[in-house]
Amino acid sequence: MLLDFQVTFNLHRDVLPWLSAQGSPACDTVEKSSRTLRIVNVERDGNILYTWKGVEGFTGVGLYGPLAKQNEMLYSFDSEVNIISASVNSGKTLLGLSYCHPTYESQSRLPSPVSRYLALLIELKPINNVKVLKAVDSSIRVQFLCPAEDIYLSYESHLLVVSEEKYIDEFHITTGEEDGKRVVIKNIGQIPKDRLAEDFVWAQWDVSDQMLFYIVPKRAGCVLHCIQFYPDGNFKYVLEFPLEISLDDQGVSLINLGYDPPEERGRGRITPQNLQVFTNKTGGLCLFYCQPPNVLLEFTYMVAFLHKGCSKTFKVSTTTDAKQLKKVSFINIDSYVAVYLPDQFLHLINTRHAELMCYHLFLAAEDARISGMCCDCPLQTVLKTQVIECCTGILFSVSINQEQLFKFLTESRRDCERLAVLHCFLLHLDLQPQQETQIIEWICDNLSTCLTFDPIQEFIIASLHRHLSLETAYLDKLLPYTSVPFWSQHIDGVSCTTDITDMPILKMGIFKGFWEKFHSELECMKQAQQRFLYSNHMQRRDWCRLISENTKEKKIDVYQRNILENAKKVLQNMDTRKYAAVERIVPLNQEEDYLQKDLMGLMMVKLKDHLCQHLHVAKNKIDKLVLDFVCKQLDLVCQILEVVWRRHVLDHSILCLDRSGNSSEYFAFHVMCQITDSASRMCMPLPPGFQTLHLVLAVRCLPLANLLHYIDSGVLTLTETFVVKLLKELDDNVTNEKLKCSIILRLPENICEKVHSLWDHAISNNLIARKYVKKLLFRLNQREVTQQSPTDRSPLINFLPLNYLIMMLSEVEDRELNPFEEDNIDAAFLEEIALKQTADLLSLQQY
Repeated sequence: MLLDFQVTFNLHRDVLPWLSAQGSPACDTVEKSSRTLRIVNVERDGNILYTWKGVEGFTGVGLYGPLAKQNEMLYSFDSEVNIISASVNSGKTLLGLSYCHPTYESQSRLPSPVSRYLALLIELKPINNVKVLKAVDSSIRVQFLCPAEDIYLSYESHLLVVSEEKYIDEFHITTGEEDGKRVVIKNIGQIPKDRLAEDFVWAQWDVSDQMLFYIVPKRAGCVLHCIQFYPDGNFKYVLEFPLEISLDDQGVSLINLGYDPPEERGRGRITPQNLQVFTNKTGGLCLFYCQPPNVLLEFTYMVAFLHKGCSKTFKVSTTTDAKQLKKVSFINIDSYVAVYLPDQFLHLINTRHAELMCYHLFLAAEDARISGMCCDCPLQTVLKTQVIECCTGILFSVSINQEQLFKFLTESRRDCERLAVLHCFLLHLDLQPQQETQIIEWICDNLSTCLTFDPIQEFIIASLHRHLSLETAYLDKLLPYTSVPFWSQHIDGVSCTTDITDMPILKMGIFKGFWEKFHSELECMKQAQQRFLYSNHMQRRDWCRLISENTKEKKIDVYQRNILENAKKVLQNMDTRKYAAVERIVPLNQEEDYLQKDLMGLMMVKLKDHLCQHLHVAKNKIDKLVLDFVCKQLDLVCQILEVVWRRHVLDHSILCLDRSGNSSEYFAFHVMCQITDSASRMCMPLPPGFQTLHLVLAVRCLPLANLLHYIDSGVLTLTETFVVKLLKELDDNVTNEKLKCSIILRLPENICEKVHSLWDHAISNNLIARKYVKKLLFRLNQREVTQQSPTDRSPLINFLPLNYLIMMLSEVEDRELNPFEEDNIDAAFLEEIALKQTADLLSLQQY
């Protein structure tokens, strides 16, 4: 079961034993109390209000505190009434409730009813005055506002009254103390009120963020409105959004505003679960709407992502006629909303990154089954990640089962499912080190089976986004979160069409809390989000330019100096991380690699420019973010290697070049090849020592022809550290000499100049001679060389071109020789090398 349901409250477990202990009339028989016991509200602080019926017409209202895990009686009627809604203020001094009176007969302790539905305001400390707020012929609901701050708790309370006669009022109640203990209503004679809305057909209370959403029908479609309530009782109309849906205006649907008793269910024309609004902690605001069935064996639902400016309509093929389908449930899991249709499907809709279908996870058949649920009673989200099953009186805490999700990942063979699960793990779930290791192991095992995306790129980009987004607000809008630019493949079982929607209208001047994040999402969307996403490809052009220049001839200008200074900071930070981290077993040693060093610095420069343009924070903060970005990027590569090394029990003996590699080492080499390819396509630097270790594994695992092919194709990059190790560790047998010659001939000039003196071989001598001749000719002035007679210098052989070269070099050497230079070479050595090379070129052999 992919979703994990933990019971946080159960009426029969947490309340019924307490009721049994109360005795008559509250509870005469457990059977009757159990049958009539039901939840009527869940407050913002987690307090749960419930009602039940005892003997002799007794009806009680109780409260369960989840922290103390205790029950208390709030109020009771000595007649049988059907309580529809109830709410208690933060100080537990006032109780608001609404009920439906089954008859119009006068009852004791009750005000004389003139209408069937009444809304009451009751003093609780002690139970004293009862104020009738409304007496109407249509169902009515009550809800206290619950401020987060305690400063207002003792002085004012604010009660919403929502009527199916299509109006919403807010009552402002002032309380005070009398006789030191009693809390009474000061303005009980004339309680002021505000009319908030009229003519609505749907309303939903968001208890977590204290927001009221409602929909007003218009001639063409509907308009979604939102009211934000504040701790001092003030409110603002903050949002308008046009909806292209048609709702029946003959009935009213109310969500999270009480729960109808069995006698009252089914009266509304609109099923409450057909339309719901959800928010998430990053500023996402989504509207879910199940369309009435028009096609047999098909279920259609629409999701409007208000923060993304688009809507998606999903169509799912079902195995049952639409009229016989069970009721659908929308379950909020913060970053996801699960659309659950029992016996058909479970669709996890990603509300943070909703652009592509591959970010959502669609499950059908057995994978979609949720065991232990009452299929005839849909689940209702009351708090974020908490749902209530009204028919059983159970409150669940819902989360994604990470163990089952990983099992699904290992068994899945579709790229869309794999990508959705990886996205969920890396961006939305809090992973423990063991779980991170499992994810990396799966990635390494499936590098060649993921055909439509690169799992290494996905791991690095998503992990970077998650890590950096936690540090600074708005940074998540500037960094990419996936390596997949688009998705066009069909997903079995569900189809999707996307439409562009109108922009929501915000009516606030100053944005706070959720609305600040929502406004940030809208601004990012308005400015075309792709412009703001940082991409490693930003530095590719400059990187190619740096590579094309000769390393020794680079002009150290201000830009280049800035790059080198930034690279130095990265290397120093990597050293600090290395010593501070848990002992690492991968033999990655610090080494000078000019190209990687340039790429590190270049990435820092480009990312700084990008963040300075869009992120309005202090410069030192940006410097820290950029340094952390590049270092974390390199650290993620090291993390992958650490998992591979520990899993296959590799050690430092892997660095010996005179042994052949085993299957574990070949696996590590294959992973490093994939990392190199991914980093190249991302224009991303590799950690110091990576390329040398990669070369050592290649020598141990590959035949010479394959090794040279990898070098020539750019998969392997020769480093000075590797070449020095190769020349020093291997002897000059036939095989090793061939390997050394092949490597020496492929060396870049800057490395070749440093290592040729380490190997006493004809090739090295030839390179030494070439370098020395070039150096002498460079020193030669443009003036004509003084002619000398042949008798001044006796040629060793009768070969005029060679004789002339030797005489010219000897003269330059005599004139320019510096006894303090270490690489002075006599003319005889040059003559010998030149003669050998000439003989080889002319295919001359000595007999």
